[in-house]
Amino acid sequence: MLTKVEKKYSVKNTPKATLKKWYELMTLGRMLDERAPNYLKQAIGWSYHAPYAGHDGIQLAIGQTFTRGEDHFFPYYRDMLSAVSAGISAEEIILNGISKATDIASGGRHMSNHFAKPEWNIHNVSSCTGNHTLHAVGVARAMKRYKHKGVAISSQGESSVSEGYVYEAINGASTEKLPVIFVFQDNGYGISVPKRDQTANERVADNFTGFLNLNIIHCDGKDVFDSMSAMEEARKIAIEKCEPVIVHAMCVRIGNHSNSDKHEWYRDEDERAEAKAQDPLPRFRKELIDAKVFTEKELIAIEEAMKEVVLDAHKAAMKAPNPSPDSIFDNLWPEAYVSTKYPDGTHNDQSEPVKFIDAINAQLKKEFRHNPNTFIWGQDMANKEKGGIFNVSKGMQQEFGKERVFNGPIAEDFILGTANGFSRFRKDIRVVVEGAEFADYFWPAMEQYIECSHDYWRSNGAFTPNILIRLASGGYIGGGLYHSQNLEGSLTAIPGVRIVCPSFADDAAGLIRTAMRSEGPTLYLEPKALYNSKQAMTPIPEDFEVPFGKARVRREGKDLTVITYGNTTHMCLEAAEKLAGEGYDVEVIDLRSLIPLDEEAILNSIKKTNRCLIVHEDKVFGGFGGELVGIINDKAFEHLDAPVKRVGSPFTPVGFNRILERAILPDTERIYNGMVSLLKY
Repeated sequence: MLTKVEKKYSVKNTPKATLKKWYELMTLGRMLDERAPNYLKQAIGWSYHAPYAGHDGIQLAIGQTFTRGEDHFFPYYRDMLSAVSAGISAEEIILNGISKATDIASGGRHMSNHFAKPEWNIHNVSSCTGNHTLHAVGVARAMKRYKHKGVAISSQGESSVSEGYVYEAINGASTEKLPVIFVFQDNGYGISVPKRDQTANERVADNFTGFLNLNIIHCDGKDVFDSMSAMEEARKIAIEKCEPVIVHAMCVRIGNHSNSDKHEWYRDEDERAEAKAQDPLPRFRKELIDAKVFTEKELIAIEEAMKEVVLDAHKAAMKAPNPSPDSIFDNLWPEAYVSTKYPDGTHNDQSEPVKFIDAINAQLKKEFRHNPNTFIWGQDMANKEKGGIFNVSKGMQQEFGKERVFNGPIAEDFILGTANGFSRFRKDIRVVVEGAEFADYFWPAMEQYIECSHDYWRSNGAFTPNILIRLASGGYIGGGLYHSQNLEGSLTAIPGVRIVCPSFADDAAGLIRTAMRSEGPTLYLEPKALYNSKQAMTPIPEDFEVPFGKARVRREGKDLTVITYGNTTHMCLEAAEKLAGEGYDVEVIDLRSLIPLDEEAILNSIKKTNRCLIVHEDKVFGGFGGELVGIINDKAFEHLDAPVKRVGSPFTPVGFNRILERAILPDTERIYNGMVSLLKY
C-alpha cells in the first residue's frame, strides 16, 4: 500500500537548535567521508570505503529516527552518516575505518565501513548485501512477542533488493505484521550495474505493492526535510499498526561505488557532473542561509568546530592499539554449558529403553519447560497433530502454544535468518529450528549458516546467535536425491558452529540439553534412519547431559580402533562383534561431537591398538574422515603399524532405487571387510 506523507518538516518550522544539530552532523559526516580515502593513501587503513555523499538526507533521518533503548538498527556499508547521526562518535568511526583493536564494531575483525555499536543495538552486519533484512525481521518478531515498543530498521541499497532473502524478509514481515522499516537507498547503481538491469520498475519498492499489510513511502533521500518526514511517519506506522514499512529514498551517488571502483569507466562526464550538482549538503547549507536561519559566519564557525572534532578523533584513533595476532582464536565460540553430574557423558541407568525419536521429542519439551524463552519454528512444524515431517516435534504446539511453536514458510534462509535476529533481542532466548525438512534442502540457508558461524567472532564477542539447528540427515530410507545425502563433510570446514551427530537415544537427549543450555549455534544432525530403530534405543536418565567434544567408547578393544558416528556406529558394532568370534578385539569409538572433536580419545585409542579405521556414511572423498586421517598422521604416526583406512560412500550422489542406495551407502559387510584388511595388514 502506497502511503502519502505530509511534509512535517521545513526550514521554517524546524527549531534553530535542531537545524544546527543536523548541520553539525551532516558536516561531520561529510568530513569523515572525504577524509577516509586519505588513510588508504597513507597505508594506514580504511582499505574499503563506500562514500555516502548523495545519501545525506535519508541517512541523517535514519539516525535521528533511531531511538536508543527501543529500536534495533541494521546499517549497511554506506551508512556512515546514519551511524554518526545515531550517535556513533567520529573517533569510533575512524577506529572502525582503520581496523583498530578498540573498534567497537569488531575490534578490527570485520571489513572497514561496517559500522556498529552493539551496546546500543546498532548491529554488526556482514558484507552480504541485504542479508540483514532477515535479522531485522527476526528481532521485530521478538519485539512483537515480548510486547516491546520499538522498531527494527534495516538499511540497504536498491540493488541488494534483488537478493532472494530480501523478498523472503519482506514477505515474512508482511505475513506476520511485524514492526520493521526497510529503507532502500536508491542511487541508481549496484556498483556499476544500472538500476534498469536490476528491475523493470523505476522504483524497486513498487515491486512490493501487491503485498498486504505493507506500507510503502517514497521520499527524496537528498532532501533532509522530506526524509525526516518519511522516517518519522514510517516509525509511527510500524509501532501503531504493527506493520512493516518500506521507505524508498531516491538518492544520487556522487562518487565511485567504493575506493576499488572507477565510475569514469561507466558514467560519462555529463552524468557525473549532474550527480555532483545534486549534492544535498550545499543544498541544505543554502537553504539555511536563504531562510536567514544562519549567517555565513555562523555556518563557517560550525564547520571549523567539526574540523576540530575530526582532528581530535584522528589523533586519538592513531594512538589506539592494533589487534594482536594472538587474538585470532578469541571469541570463536562462547563457553559451552558444563555438566557436573555427567562430565564424560556416560551413565548406568537401567530404566526402560526409549526410541531415538521419542528421546528428542521428550528432551525438547523438557527444555521448553525449563526455559520459557525457548522457541521452535520451521516448515511443517505445527499443524494439528503434525509436528515436523517426521513428527519429531509432535505435541509441542499443543503444550507450549502458537507463540512458541509455529510454522515457517518454505524458505530455509528465512527460517534460519529470522532465528538469528530473534535471538538478538535477549540473551536468555533460545531458538530451535528445523533448518530444512531434510538436511539436503538446507543449502538455500547456507548464507545464513555462514552468518551464524562468524557472528560471535566478527563482533569480537558482542553477539552470538543462540540457535539449535536440527537437520534430519543421512540415508538408508530409500530417499534418494534431496532426501538421503550427508552434509557434515562440507559444514565441518566452517569454523564457529558446534556440530553433533548422536547414534543412540541417550546421546540424542543429552546433546540437546547441552546445546540448548549453551550460548552459540549448534548444528544437530539427526540420522533419520535411527528415529525408530531398535538398535538406537537406550535408557535415558531424566537429567542426562552429554558434553561437547566428548567421544564415547562403545566397545573396548586392543587390536583395532574404529572411529565412527551416526548410522554407521551400529554397523561398526555389528562387524566388531562378528570379528570377536574370530578372535579379534576391536574398539569402537562413537564421536558424537564432530566440532569440537575429542582428539584425546582418538589418539589414546590408537596408542593402544596401533591401527585405525574411519567409518562414516558420507562420501570418502571430501568427507569428514579425511580430516581425521590428517590429525592422526600429524599426531599419532609413530604409533601406527598400518595406514589409516576409510570406509564410506563412493563419490556419487545417493540414488533413489534401493538397489542403487545399497550399492552406494556403506553396510556391515563392507565395514567388516575394511576391519579385516587392517587387522591382517
